[in-house]
Amino acid sequence: MNMKKIICVVGTRPEAIKMAPVIQHLSKEPWAEVKVLATAQHRQMLDQVLKLFKIEPDRDLNVMEPNQTLTSLTSKLLSELDTVFKEELPDAVLAQGDTTTVMTVALCCFYHRIPFGHVEAGLRTGDIWNPYPEEMNRVVAGRLAKWHFAPTEGARQNLLREGIAEETIHLTGNTVIDALLSVSKESDALDMAIGHDKRLILVTSHRRENFGEPFKEICRAILYLVEKNPDIEVLYPVHPNPNIQAVAHSLLGNNPRIRLCEPLDYLPFVTAMKKAYLILSDSGGVQEEAPALAKPVLVLRRETERPEAVEHGVVKLVGTDFEAIVSEAQRLLDDPEYYSQMAKGVSPYGDGFASERITQVLKRALS
Repeated sequence: MNMKKIICVVGTRPEAIKMAPVIQHLSKEPWAEVKVLATAQHRQMLDQVLKLFKIEPDRDLNVMEPNQTLTSLTSKLLSELDTVFKEELPDAVLAQGDTTTVMTVALCCFYHRIPFGHVEAGLRTGDIWNPYPEEMNRVVAGRLAKWHFAPTEGARQNLLREGIAEETIHLTGNTVIDALLSVSKESDALDMAIGHDKRLILVTSHRRENFGEPFKEICRAILYLVEKNPDIEVLYPVHPNPNIQAVAHSLLGNNPRIRLCEPLDYLPFVTAMKKAYLILSDSGGVQEEAPALAKPVLVLRRETERPEAVEHGVVKLVGTDFEAIVSEAQRLLDDPEYYSQMAKGVSPYGDGFASERITQVLKRALS
């Protein structure tokens, strides 16, 4: 089999986590010349993950700018990717998820007639505005991909309903479970200073659609829960976006049992998930990872493109409404039986072999 050049693109921290196992598996294949392209849509958080998984980008576009608009980011990415693809002439390109990086990679591959593989394909809410702009990004990527690596049967069915050819859809599981399992034992060796008499609530909230009043409601609910329950502590690694930073520190920064910190590296974050009693999050990745660690998640969103965990009863949508967040979190804190139902350790998103399956699909397709 002749050598095939495959460019793997990563732009954000979640993309790096989910692409790292794919990059590692492909790099072991004698037929694959793997090039890693970092767009650095999220600079610092991306670098943390690449360092953990010992991945060195071959090309780095470094597109991150403070408060950049989606329009300027998109135009810059398309221009930079155009140059890279002309110079590298890859046989295939892979990208994961639903960011602006993924959408522009798919579009640029289309313009250059380069086969594009979409890792974590087929996630849908059915609402183009929610989450924004991610739902549009993954729909566009789904129309342009040659290979659709679906993490679940539900995702596969979404693609089939959209008229995607069945032979191009490959049910692989989610690579995030590959990554989680690979670092989970290492995370056990890390220590986090949490009171032994306290239950930890881990918070992540950063989504664009929650900026403004919705995020203020989330903060008020967190503050209320801490004031009502003297036996809980909150750990909130705050996203660097100024729309989040200023409000979080203003509303939550003065309570001694609410610890605001910089975004955690992936390994400490896995440790934090393991030590958490429950998790409040609007993150997609947390919805996939926490159930595998037997941690209940209250999702700070109205819709989710990951319904499997909801159907298993280990994740619950609460949105950004103060009353809904408080009532559901308080029930988990007060009702051991209800808590045990949500903390049952179900992993509907994978078995740790997704990257291996993706590698085999590409080997067959490119040989």
